[in-house]
Amino acid sequence: MSDRRGSVYLVGAGPGAFDLITLRGADCLRQADCVIYDALVNPDLLQLAPSQAELIFAGKRRTGGASIAQGELNALLVNRASKGKRVVRLKGGDPFIFGRGGEEADALARAGIHFEVIPGITSAIAAPAFAGIPLTHRKLGSYVAFVTGHEDQNKAGSKRVPWRELARAARNGGTIVVLMASTRMAASLTSLTRAGLPAQTPAAAVQWGTTAAQRTVVGTVATLAARCARENLTAPAVVVAGQSVKLREHLQWFEKLPLFGRRIVVTRTREASTAFARELRTLGADAIEFPTIETARPTSYAALDEAIDHLDQFNWIIFTSATGVDAFIARLKVLRRDIRAIGHASLCAIGPATALRLEQYALQVAAVPREYRAEAIVPAIGSERIRGARILIPRAQVAREILPELLRDHGASAVTVAPAYRTIKPLPAGLQRMRELVKARQIDLVTFTSSSTVSNFCDLVGDVEGLKAAAIGPITAETARQHGFEVAVSPASYTVPALIEAIGGFFARAS
Repeated sequence: MSDRRGSVYLVGAGPGAFDLITLRGADCLRQADCVIYDALVNPDLLQLAPSQAELIFAGKRRTGGASIAQGELNALLVNRASKGKRVVRLKGGDPFIFGRGGEEADALARAGIHFEVIPGITSAIAAPAFAGIPLTHRKLGSYVAFVTGHEDQNKAGSKRVPWRELARAARNGGTIVVLMASTRMAASLTSLTRAGLPAQTPAAAVQWGTTAAQRTVVGTVATLAARCARENLTAPAVVVAGQSVKLREHLQWFEKLPLFGRRIVVTRTREASTAFARELRTLGADAIEFPTIETARPTSYAALDEAIDHLDQFNWIIFTSATGVDAFIARLKVLRRDIRAIGHASLCAIGPATALRLEQYALQVAAVPREYRAEAIVPAIGSERIRGARILIPRAQVAREILPELLRDHGASAVTVAPAYRTIKPLPAGLQRMRELVKARQIDLVTFTSSSTVSNFCDLVGDVEGLKAAAIGPITAETARQHGFEVAVSPASYTVPALIEAIGGFFARAS
């Protein structure tokens, strides 16, 4: 038991999209000892929590599955915080908008537990926005009302939803938003029409708003429920009634993005996957970060340290990745060596990302092969400059031997391979979910940037026969095929930007 004071953070996870949680909410997750989360929370957000954090599923499942009763949930929050834990209560949308966050805060206050509320973007605003429906508009509506579709039927009459007043507001330019609306959609809309809202008032239902699974059905308050039934539009859904719904026809934007509706897995290291996934999400994809590779210290630094002690003896240093550059420079710093010690050698970088990383350290690159793989090194440097040269290759501990062998075959007098880092297979968060998605073939594309990411992915999730893959280069593509993938995307240029562009082109042709 920790002696520190426990705290509970009631965090709004946002409407569903991974990147719509607030910065403060994400920071709370990163520091959590315990996360208690609901079914509508994007499961990828759980990867932000420390690997040792306790994860507790609270339920609130739309399918009616098992959930923790609210009283038990309140007691659980008090229990964990009383043990000195930093508890994140992760709730879909905003904790205080139809999320029973007020009840949980009240229980914590009564128990003397310190708590904070981190607001979230509610689906009441976000889902219509992603469907192209502004809730207010200067010419159409100046006010908006949020209504629950799951009202407590035991409330006193004076505290019930005032449908008559809402209908009057909507007739005069207001917008009505009904949350948790799908199961009682017909009843809610009928309540509005009976209260005087014209049957022809525009209305829309948005399911899974802000996510790649978003669907929107448009009608009127009289026809919407039947249309949703025909389209099998179920929970979670937000219903909007009001004149601003008409604007969707020319304001819809999210569903027009080139990768909308596509679920794409990113398997790079956690550090590298974030920017990659961000680019995919910008294009509308449901990008799942599932790192299948991590970098670690090599088993021994002996070879690298020896090489650094004699840097002035090398004519060339060949870097095969940006990771290798970072590891090499980091070791220089540990050994307290001046970066100018590299100055005697010419530098070769495989790929523009590697070259850019060297340039960020103010190191000039003498050669970058046209093809970003080992086999293209010889023509890039030139056979005459390889002959008799002493060459250093700081790289991963386990890598193909083709590059050192090629250099020796072309007359290099000495080729020193010095492990600067090693790659390991992690146990990524969300493994069970990924296995379920793979088994159900509910993934549109898996992206790979090295052969290691391919083999590790297959080791982790099992049978991948027939799944589509995007591979950054021919070697990675061949590894993917050997494991049973259908390689659907392989860019001519072996870079991540080219891979993203090729992915966009592939789905454009497929649609």
